Amino acid sequence: MAEGVVGILILKLGSALFLEACRLGTKQLYHEASALGRLFGEIRDIKEELESMQSFLQGAERFKDTDNNTANFIKKIRGLAFDIEDVIDEFIYKMEDKHGSFATKMNRRINRIWTWRRLTSKLQKIKLKLENVDKRNVRYDMRGIAREDGSSDAHHRSTDQISYFPKEENLVGIDENKELLMNWLRGDLHQQSVITTVWGMGGVGKTTLVAHVYNTVKVDFDSAAWITVSKAYQVEDLLKQIIRGFQKSDLKGELRVDIIDMEKRSLVEIIRDYLHGKSYVLVLDDVWGVDIWFKIRDAFPTNSTSRFIITSRIHEVALLANGNCIIELKPLEAHHSWELFCKEAFWKNENKMCLLELNNLAQRFVDKCNGLPIAIACVGRLLSCRSPTYSDWESFFKELELQMTNNVILNVNVLLKVSLEDLPYILKNCFLHCTIFPEDHLIKRKRLIRHWVAEGFIRETEHKTMEEVAEGYLYELVNRSLLQVVERNESGRVQSCRMHDIIRLLALTKANEEGFCKVYDGMGSYSAEKTRRLSIHSANIKLSTQPTKLTVRSIYVFSNGLTIESLRSFLKHFYLLSTLDLQGAQIVELPDEVFNLFNLRFLSLRNTEVTNIPSTVGRLQKLEVLDVYNAKLLALPESVSKLRKLRYLHVATVPKINTKGVVTWIGIQVPKSIKYLTGLQTLRLVEASSETLFHLGALTQLRTFAITNVQRDQCADLCTVIMSMKHLVSLAIMAISEEEILQLEELCLPPTLSKLELGGQLDKKAMPQIVSSFSDLGNLTLLALAFSKLDEDSFSCLLTLHGLRGLWVDKAYEGKRLHFNAMSFPNLRQLAISDAPQLNSVVIERSALQSLVQLTLVDCPELKALPDGIEHLRTLEKLYLRGASKELTKLFQCNEETHESNGNLEKIGHIRRVTVYP
Repeated sequence: MAEGVVGILILKLGSALFLEACRLGTKQLYHEASALGRLFGEIRDIKEELESMQSFLQGAERFKDTDNNTANFIKKIRGLAFDIEDVIDEFIYKMEDKHGSFATKMNRRINRIWTWRRLTSKLQKIKLKLENVDKRNVRYDMRGIAREDGSSDAHHRSTDQISYFPKEENLVGIDENKELLMNWLRGDLHQQSVITTVWGMGGVGKTTLVAHVYNTVKVDFDSAAWITVSKAYQVEDLLKQIIRGFQKSDLKGELRVDIIDMEKRSLVEIIRDYLHGKSYVLVLDDVWGVDIWFKIRDAFPTNSTSRFIITSRIHEVALLANGNCIIELKPLEAHHSWELFCKEAFWKNENKMCLLELNNLAQRFVDKCNGLPIAIACVGRLLSCRSPTYSDWESFFKELELQMTNNVILNVNVLLKVSLEDLPYILKNCFLHCTIFPEDHLIKRKRLIRHWVAEGFIRETEHKTMEEVAEGYLYELVNRSLLQVVERNESGRVQSCRMHDIIRLLALTKANEEGFCKVYDGMGSYSAEKTRRLSIHSANIKLSTQPTKLTVRSIYVFSNGLTIESLRSFLKHFYLLSTLDLQGAQIVELPDEVFNLFNLRFLSLRNTEVTNIPSTVGRLQKLEVLDVYNAKLLALPESVSKLRKLRYLHVATVPKINTKGVVTWIGIQVPKSIKYLTGLQTLRLVEASSETLFHLGALTQLRTFAITNVQRDQCADLCTVIMSMKHLVSLAIMAISEEEILQLEELCLPPTLSKLELGGQLDKKAMPQIVSSFSDLGNLTLLALAFSKLDEDSFSCLLTLHGLRGLWVDKAYEGKRLHFNAMSFPNLRQLAISDAPQLNSVVIERSALQSLVQLTLVDCPELKALPDGIEHLRTLEKLYLRGASKELTKLFQCNEETHESNGNLEKIGHIRRVTVYP
């Protein structure tokens, strides 16, 4: 994916040329101006060259697997792009270094005349190499690719359609979806047109399911057609395919026409005339964009009974369905995976069962495929041709691990490559970046987004921050079935995701080929040359060579056994490093080498044992992210004020739970110079002080802010500070103690706020006024309250917050009864009440909490019965009870022991998961 490397480099060259405009208004030495002018000229020339090359690279990418010349050309361009980036990174750093006395600055400017000349010479040599890779008229001749475009796509499509079409007796795990799809197609014949969609990642079995249903139901219709849609389709060609498809099922010969030279209008009329008054079913398989449907829908008459089935890897396409006629196919459950494997691997055996001595090894093969039907089928078929002995299968397993994405399961590799090649270059970079995470690793949304921003993949738009743009890219990858959502938060946003193992293996191969990333797992010595990123999964770091220069830009550590010594010896080679993620490494201090990394943008010490950050951190003037969450840090040095590009500062210690189960937040002392970090978007968790509050008012760009140890007499100043933060999305305030009252009645929060956490007593008299101000927040979806001393009256004020999706009340309720009126909290998905010592009754009226998915009741010792009306909560999936009364706990214990029906427990029979602890 050289176009991805070149695309990011073009953006970086643009940033370098922006510096030229900035220098025009400054006084320069004659020789300095002359040297800089020549250097900027070379940068401009190379930028224009790469821009001309970019579109060619995108087209050439499709040929590199089948044409060695193209593959070599792309490899050379990628290497030269890395060389250019090295020059530009050094240039930008030295241009932006403005610190020191007047004499120091003048001396530096004189010395840098030679630096500018040296960098100019380097760029001239690189440009010459670039020009000599091939003749310009050959490099940029798009006519060959244009001529090949149709055949190329046909090649991809034909290869991609090495689909898995098993016999009916070999189908597994499709019964529920099969019945659902058939009901939509056959049911309600009064509904003239029905569009159903089946979507999911490549190889998950979409075509297999639809093919089986299609062959079953097509006899019920007057006409039927199956069309496999080309990614590079032409409307006229697609209409011709549809006509040919219907011709195959036309027993009466009504559709015998010559369509070779027909235009779109004539093709549409033929389809309309033929389908007029008929019932028909049409399958559009592997659709890549919604535009296809809107361009052909007028060809289908409205006075017919029509059924359309669309399969796609794209969620947006799936939304074309009528109502809820959408099926999302996911990887097979474990028992279905095993069943499919046995049917393929032992198809020659009458009982199709695994031999006992191969059982454990067979399970390893199944686990490796991670529920992907096409992979299970391919591996099973290959094993069926092997001798059924342990030694032969074990040998094949080792071979499979080495070549998983090369030629052992070629069908899977080709099938998934199509998804990858369809991505725009920025999305390709974002997707390949996910390979840094270990197998089955839960990828947290916020961490991933911060990585992408620091890597330079994201550009701010007029109306969105870089983080918001990046989150959009994340959803794009999810909607294209390239990432799987594991957890969503109460607002429905992705909280964590993962890569399917097979997709990760393909992406790893691609990342290694492209010099994008290498994974170091501790197996033997290792070379870090010719790669931009290292993902370290082992504490045993041993470079096979000791090079004088490495191109590595990012290091991600996933080993908690990493030592300072190994890190120190490793870092000295990476002077252009921009990202250093040491999350989870059990180090107590950072080596000095870290603070010489002038290009560093991202530094994570999350979950480490680091107790101190030295004043030399001020050298890292490009730093944008400093994540010290749950380290052992107590204060920040004054020099942090020099980090003027810092956007994210997370310095909280993980919340600790005291003996009563209440969360205690531990903040950090920040220097008064924090006021100079005006670009900060995230700051948590700060210890309040009068001096700190005075300076925090300058941080008007904050999106996330959290403060602890707040005292009553500081609340007025705090309210003033917060009201200057016009872009806040998340706010957390914790009082200095449980008894401290937070006087927040004067607080006017921005309409952008979506998450609010308050830990401290609230004035009951002011409660209606406070909540009234919350109700004006149309985006508020999460409210967490601790120590608030709410009673029945004050809690009822919260019922007006109709937009809430999550409500946590932790040691904050002192009433005996909780009453949820009809229509209250219509959007609430998660409700948690904990440490409510007097609560003995919960009443839920019909139509209250109509969207609730999870209900948690913890440490409510007087609660002797299930909530009255819980049977009305038809969306409720999880009920968690802990520390309730003995009577209520005993009710569940007796039911488990006797297995007898209980009228009280029948009220929660619809809840999928009920967890009860004493």
